[in-house]
Amino acid sequence: MEKLRIIFMGTPEFAVGILDTIIKNDYEVVGVITAADKPAGRGQKIKYSAVKEYALANSLNLLQPTNLKDEAFLAELKALNANLQIVVAFRMLPKVVWEMPSLGTFNLHASLLPNYRGAAPINWAIINGESKTGVTTFFIDDKIDTGAMILNSEIVIAPEENAGQLHDRLMLLGSQTVIDTLKVIEKGNVTTTTQEDNEEIKTAYKLNKENCKIDWTKSGTEINNLIRGLSPYPASWCFLKDKNEEVSIKIYEAKLILEAHPYEIGKLISGKKELKVAVQDGFLELLSLQLPGKKRMKVAELLNGITFSDDVKVY
Repeated sequence: MEKLRIIFMGTPEFAVGILDTIIKNDYEVVGVITAADKPAGRGQKIKYSAVKEYALANSLNLLQPTNLKDEAFLAELKALNANLQIVVAFRMLPKVVWEMPSLGTFNLHASLLPNYRGAAPINWAIINGESKTGVTTFFIDDKIDTGAMILNSEIVIAPEENAGQLHDRLMLLGSQTVIDTLKVIEKGNVTTTTQEDNEEIKTAYKLNKENCKIDWTKSGTEINNLIRGLSPYPASWCFLKDKNEEVSIKIYEAKLILEAHPYEIGKLISGKKELKVAVQDGFLELLSLQLPGKKRMKVAELLNGITFSDDVKVY
């Protein structure tokens, strides 16, 4: 059984859960690589990645290269004498990096590959109405999320689950799957499965303002899936028009009510404690949203301080 010397690469909170599990299972992590610090927020204060915060708190050897092909970085990486690298939500690696360790470099991806290769697999699984998803470990090659698969684990998506809730469950599932992967690599009995491409493979496209906007002409289920799949981040959005004022709002939570109605699609119906949007097959009752310059709030709370006119609508 070969003693593992691991370099871990990752950036967001999802990666922290995996790294923490590796450490708590007494594996030797000789280095942690994460994104360079960058300014964030209105004050443009320097923000550390979640992985950097964890590495500092646990006195782990930390590297933050801006250029993964830089000779000084490659020399530093080689000097760590790792025999395995693990990548979780980091960035595409050059061949000179991923082929460096003798046991290879494997990635944990939050989908059942080959489906949902790409930047936002958790979000798109919900947006597309999947009933299940999972995690996959695979050896990195020169393309994105296409390498030979080692292990995968499956999980059921609950009907009302949002992306944040699924993220947390997949982080736990992914942590155990990484440990299971380390055990088979340690024992030297890894078997892999080649990913088979076909026309039906679904992609986890990078999220942007355009694909986060609600199209109210779609079915209530499709709209609700989009809201769930983008909550709590980056959040679905649309325009709200009341009289001559138009603003963009974010919607975090809704409930689908299937019933016939006479209203125009997009009509916003306001009661004392509820807001409903007319869609083609019923209503979406809005439960949590955010107006410009305001914090996210429950609709019942929002309606305590605002009154909409009779001709208000969303689009």
